[in-house]
Amino acid sequence: MSVQESDKENQRVGQKRGGSALLYPPKKRPAKTDPIIHVGRHFGRTVSAVVNIKALVPEGIARELRLLKKEDILTDLDVEEQREHQIFKQLLAAVPDLLDRMDESHEAGLHVCGMLQKGIDGSRSDDTKGLKGVMIDWLTKPGEAYSPPLYRHSKVERGYNHNITGRLLCPAAWNWDDPEISLGLRSGTLRVPGEQWPLFLYQDDRYNRDDPWKNLFRNILLVKAYKFIFTSPSSVNLAEAKATRSGNTSIHGMTEVTLASIAYVATQVRFSLSSQTVFIRSNSVTDTERFYNTCMELFLDPRERAEVNELLVWWNQKIFPAAFSARVPLAEDSPLARIRAKRDAMEAAAAAQAAADQQAAADQQAAADQQAASDQQAAPTQQAAPTPQAPTT
Repeated sequence: MSVQESDKENQRVGQKRGGSALLYPPKKRPAKTDPIIHVGRHFGRTVSAVVNIKALVPEGIARELRLLKKEDILTDLDVEEQREHQIFKQLLAAVPDLLDRMDESHEAGLHVCGMLQKGIDGSRSDDTKGLKGVMIDWLTKPGEAYSPPLYRHSKVERGYNHNITGRLLCPAAWNWDDPEISLGLRSGTLRVPGEQWPLFLYQDDRYNRDDPWKNLFRNILLVKAYKFIFTSPSSVNLAEAKATRSGNTSIHGMTEVTLASIAYVATQVRFSLSSQTVFIRSNSVTDTERFYNTCMELFLDPRERAEVNELLVWWNQKIFPAAFSARVPLAEDSPLARIRAKRDAMEAAAAAQAAADQQAAADQQAAADQQAASDQQAAPTQQAAPTPQAPTT
């Protein structure tokens, strides 16, 4: 007797037949993810990682109304409010029908805000989990073992508890080799505020006190983490950010690095190196939110625009070399550059000739009008003939 027949025979009337342990369970249809969640995932990575959507949206709407009514002027708002409104405007660009959804009903507004926040929190959690193991792979050189060891799936040994991660996390302005510093960090007697940026932000882990901008946000760990999150894990060790599957950059049509994405990756690397097991924005130990916000303060400071633009050029060369090369000016002696230069010269000459012809025509018309006016003024005026009167009787 087959298993199916046995089950049918033993089945009681009115009772559902239980599934057999010898059969594969039926496949479940994959649940569809709300598209708004995908928007939230990308928004958190590239625009703002520490935003509270449920607070941002109503405050942004109210502020936008005041700006439209001229009750507020954007430039008169403090820096933090201007930054928040910029984030709100970017959210409107990402979700064009956001205001319509908010107007639909209170429940609809709560739903869309909740889905956006779910996407932001979900992507951060996924990236945190993903970086946890590979970070140790990146730190460990081939054929080298650390003592004490660092484990891929444990964070207890990381942070200031280990010389390798402790040195990288130590504020760049502090000396990890000073026993008072390293012991103070390990014991917690030395608290590290978010604005004391760690050494790993600097290329080759070298900090220049006299030129703190030099090599800042150019560490290889940041580049690897960026590729891991935005391109794909398979692209980390490649010279170009090629992926074996569609990464976040291709899915969302991303063709250039954003400043917020650099700050986001730096925040993720900082947490991955630490011994903290739970990502909390306002954690008094890691001061994560303050770290992220101070990075953004530097990036958005108008006085730092030249250095920030140089930084973006450096990053785009690393992450989007193909797109970046398309924007690089052509060499002056290249055939394409010479063809374009010749075409530009021909068009400029044609435009100049057209302008000259137009001016000549205008001058000719002006001369003709002047001559006509002169001729009219010189012509003798004719007196009107007297009106004949009827004879009197």
